[in-house]
Order: sequence, then C-alpha cells, then structure tokens
Amino acid sequence: MKKVLYVASEAVPFIKTGGLADVVGSLPKCFPKEYFDVRVIIPKYACMKQEFKDQLHYITNFYMDLNWRQQYVGIFELEYEGIKFYFIDNEEHFSGDKPYYGMPGDLEKFAFFSKAALSILPVIDFRPDIIHCHDWQTGLIPVYLKERFQGSDFYRGIKSVMTIHNLKFQGVWDIKTVKSITGLSDYFFTPDKLEANKDANYLKGGLVYADAITTVSNTYAEEIKTPFYGEGLDGLMQARSNSLRGIVNGIDYAEYNPETDAMIAMNYNAKTFRKEKVKNKTALQEELGLEVNPKAMMLGVVSRLTDQKGFDLIAYMMDELCQDAIQLVVLGTGEEKYENMFRHFAWKYDKKVSANIYYSEAMSHKIYAAADAFLMPSLFEPCGLSQLMSLRYGTLPIVRETGGLKDTVQPYNEFEGTGTGFSFTNYNAHEMLATVRNAERVYYDNKREWNKMVDRAMAADFSWSHSAKQYEEMYNWLIGDK
Repeated sequence: MKKVLYVASEAVPFIKTGGLADVVGSLPKCFPKEYFDVRVIIPKYACMKQEFKDQLHYITNFYMDLNWRQQYVGIFELEYEGIKFYFIDNEEHFSGDKPYYGMPGDLEKFAFFSKAALSILPVIDFRPDIIHCHDWQTGLIPVYLKERFQGSDFYRGIKSVMTIHNLKFQGVWDIKTVKSITGLSDYFFTPDKLEANKDANYLKGGLVYADAITTVSNTYAEEIKTPFYGEGLDGLMQARSNSLRGIVNGIDYAEYNPETDAMIAMNYNAKTFRKEKVKNKTALQEELGLEVNPKAMMLGVVSRLTDQKGFDLIAYMMDELCQDAIQLVVLGTGEEKYENMFRHFAWKYDKKVSANIYYSEAMSHKIYAAADAFLMPSLFEPCGLSQLMSLRYGTLPIVRETGGLKDTVQPYNEFEGTGTGFSFTNYNAHEMLATVRNAERVYYDNKREWNKMVDRAMAADFSWSHSAKQYEEMYNWLIGDK
C-alpha cells in the first residue's frame, strides 16, 4: 500500500478561494483504494461552514516550538467521500472571516501550518511515502522535512512533491522577518536556497528542496522556464527541469454535468443539445433582461476580473465587438477598473451586455449551459478550469494559446473538420477580435460544422481520473514498487 499525504491551504468542500481547492478536494478520491492510501491536511479555519465544523472529530492536542515560542496544535479529523481529512487547529492563526489576510501575517500562519503538518504525523500514526505540497503556503514543508525532521527514523526517506498552481504567488518577505518566523538558520537564506532578489521566498524553498515538481499543464511547465512567465524563478525551473512535469487539472464530471445539473433551466446531453441547449439561453436572456432571441450568438465570461485574464484586450475591443450580432454575459468580481468597464458597457448596450459583478455558483452553471461560446483571452493561464467546464457543457471556448488553454482546447480547422474551440497566439486585441469573428462566422453561416464541434467538445475527457493516472505514474517513479 502506497501512502500519500496532501497538504494544502484549502480544499473543497471545506474552504475554497480558487482552483487549488478543487484539485485538493477532488484528486485524492480518484486513486485506486487497493493500492493507495491518500489523506489530506488543511487548516481548521474559523470561516469554514458550520455544517462541516459540527462534523469534526477531535483527536488530541500538543504544543510545538516554532522558533522562540511554544504554540498550541489541535488535531481534528473527518472522513469525507472515503478520504480522511485532518484539520490543524490554532485560533491565533486560523480565526477571522477569510482564510488569507496578506503578508506578513500569512507567512507566520503558514510557517506554523507547515511545521504542524509534519509534527502531527506520528500522533495520527500515519507515515506517508510522499508528502504532496501545494503552492507557496506549503513551501516550507520540504525545507523543514530535510532540515528538522530527517534525523528521526520516522521521517527518514519520506519524499516530497511540490505543485505550482500559479507561479505568480510565492510568499515573499524580507529575510530578517522570515528568519524570526521560521526559526531557520542563515544557512538557508542564500541564492541557491530560499533567498531570491535579497528577500526570502517560501515557494522557492519548496522548489529547491522537493524531490519532484509538478505544475498544472504541460505548456505551463515549459513556459515557466522563460523570463516572461517565470516570475523571477525561470533559472531555477530550468535547473530543475528534469524533476518538473506538467499534469493538466481535471474537473468533477458528476458536478459539472448538463444532463443532471439541477442549477440549469433545461438538462441536455450530447444527443439532445441541438434542441434543448438553446432553452437555457432564452431562460438566461429573460432572467438578465437581454433581448430574447434564440438565434443570437451568446458569449460567456466567468472569471476573476484581473489583468491575468486578458480583460485589457476585451476592454479595447468592446465597442467594436458590440456592433456584431452577439450578446455578452459576464460573471465575476475583481479589479475595480474591470468591474466598472463591464458595468459601463452593460449600461451602454443594455440589450446586448449583462454585467453580473458578484459570484454565484448557480449563475456560473447557467452561463456555461446558456452560452454558445466562452471567451478566455488570458495573458497567462497555468491550467484554467473554466474552459474545461465550458467544453463539458458544449460551449465552445475562444482562448489565447497559453498554458493549460493551449493544452486543452484544440483550435478549429475547417479543412480537416477538427477542433473543439477557437484560439489565437499573440496577446493582441485585434487578433482576439478576428478569432471571435471567425467563431461568429461558423456559428451563423455553418451551423452544421458548429454542432459537430460541440459534439467533439462534449466528448472530450478532462475528468480527474485521467489526471490521477499521471500522478500515479509519478508517485510510482518516486517511491519505486512497493
């Protein structure tokens, strides 16, 4: 039996701010139970839903030294969908109404969490072969494992994996503060270890000390070796390229299933979408006050409204785009300038544009089901989940060829009759508009071809089981046959 431990700052259904939670909550249950014992450790946040807090089972507590003081570590557990989840309790670190508050408080919180996650293992009587760490919040685990824990028989030989979900977020602060938080000696704060540009960097520590590194798509694994995408760590990524691999994220095909989805107006599948899918469009047009027209091409956007997602391109082309026979439905929150930009165009073109500046799971499902195409012109995209959801709902993605978007959306080729969406190469507003117009042309002038693409999109398999097989291979490679 191979034992794998996932450690992360969030996991569905307990706490979620982004795609990381989906991965950590969904992936562990996809491994074959007869060969793998996979468990998860996350913080016990005060802002978790009460229904989950009520189900937690208290195991024990102890005190742990972190640099100069003793800190309380409580351990709770809950078995959820066949997976054991452990929750680390400490009110000082995990109280408040949200999981993250920013630096330097988060640095202290996750230094405590990283050391506590390692410290509880003998207490819960679980010795993993591999500790799989996710993002900068757990970057210190491979460091502590090699620095503090390797001397003990229990920890000797445990391997670590570091997964980068988004290289932009690294956990960076000045060395003096980080030294006093972590209790690590001067030895660790050199350019070949945790130091980067004269600061301390949690993620870099994890990437230097981990036995293997993964990221969430093949293309992104290549991109982060270059200065444009490497966020200052491209040299390190090149140096560790033999230990680096890309594995595309999946989505939960039971949760995102147009045939059974209770949140959408009309259920449909690959056989019935030609007649039934459009009913979701007219229902959404009515709900949002757009012109009710089943024939109008609807573009959907469900996203954080940040510069990473390519909204500069959309802003630049919005007036021109609204001259076309399209409707645009946007859902999400983020930077004020993009929120206001969409509000402005929703006011200016009220029958064509709907700006929903909030987030709702139900509304996101409605948009995936109602839209004909899904616009995602990202500047960079490690993996992206929205395009996988839109493929599942037969909504054709229009994307820029970067990271996971390039790996998961096959561009339309009218001569070969292939493709599951539309894509463009350069981060350029005119190129994006030309690609949208090409999609419009196929939609209005060649509906038969469009429907064939929808067939192919709905047949694509980006379920977690597909990703799990690749993780299995890596785990087997790391620990050998047992």
